[in-house]
Amino acid sequence: MAELNGNPVTLDDLQSLALNNYGHFTSMRMEDGTIRGLSLHLDRLVRDCRIVFGVELDREQTLSYIRKAAQGVTGIAGLRVTVFDPALDMGIPSAAKDPHILVTRRPAGAMSPPALRAKSFVFTRDNAEVKHIGLHPQLRLRREAQLAGFDDAAFLEPDGRISEGGTWNLGFVDREGTVVWPEAPVLPGTTMLLLQSLDAPKQITAPVRLSDVPNMAAAFATNTTIGVRSLSALDDVEFSPDHPVLAALRNGYSEIPGDRL
Repeated sequence: MAELNGNPVTLDDLQSLALNNYGHFTSMRMEDGTIRGLSLHLDRLVRDCRIVFGVELDREQTLSYIRKAAQGVTGIAGLRVTVFDPALDMGIPSAAKDPHILVTRRPAGAMSPPALRAKSFVFTRDNAEVKHIGLHPQLRLRREAQLAGFDDAAFLEPDGRISEGGTWNLGFVDREGTVVWPEAPVLPGTTMLLLQSLDAPKQITAPVRLSDVPNMAAAFATNTTIGVRSLSALDDVEFSPDHPVLAALRNGYSEIPGDRL
């Protein structure tokens, strides 16, 4: 299912998106008509639209398109909201001032899939605070990681600080059981923000360098699609995927109520 501004999408509508690849998006998991962190997703769309297009996104109109796309859907589904301007000219992107709302719907998989193994690369996403649609660099590094026998890529700043994963936020658990979120340029993920709102376990944000990783007790990935997913390895450092703090994070996240559409 795909709708643009609430209407069935056509191939002509998508031509600019496919050829110019300029815009931003958010992905949501809908469970029985509710979305966990819906207001955070809308906040992201509004904030990123200011950065990417320099205009104010109509929050209520966007929400109405999401509701329309979700009508009659039961159970679990994935919704993606992509904001782009079909009239964008590659030669004068500064003229793109009319962002449209593309809502797509697809099946959603199980939360907390099997633990993953990540390989580190020195890389910083362009406009790291924006969930933009320029995914080629991340997918290229994900491919390189998989060809090397890993599942995905994790990113390092040039100064050695760990930042985030290919399409997910990265967290650690230290030997005292404290959750440590890396202090670096990262996307403020909705799942990460919701987890940070929990009263327990104890959480901090601090620089984490590759040399610190062997001293960590556990590591995990977060995004809307996977919830809290254990890492079983980062490079040659292995972790237990069953650390009790990870179970506490999953339980806490599952208890956060979704917002009714």
